[in-house]
Amino acid sequence: QFLRVTKQYLPHVARLCLISTFLEDGIRMWFQWGEQRDYIDGTWNCGYFLASIFVFVNLFGQLSGCILVLSRNFVQYACFGLFGIIALQTIAYSILWDLKFLMR
Repeated sequence: QFLRVTKQYLPHVARLCLISTFLEDGIRMWFQWGEQRDYIDGTWNCGYFLASIFVFVNLFGQLSGCILVLSRNFVQYACFGLFGIIALQTIAYSILWDLKFLMR
């Protein structure tokens, strides 16, 4: 009886669980825009404009990917986009060489 009532909601809940990290990171970037921009600028010495572009690409890429996955539109492209964001963040935040973070 429980499964009959909830089976229409379970796919949405499962998708939300799968993209929750991207959703949280995108929302955090929205509220910590200045700190994220300053960190990228301080790490790469690229200036406020390029650092702002990077943060915007991250923010827009993550939130738009989440919206597309949740709405079941262009899911494959959205997943490729989210994977690209992971690759971009790995390089930009120098995560590639942090073995402890990668293992986690």
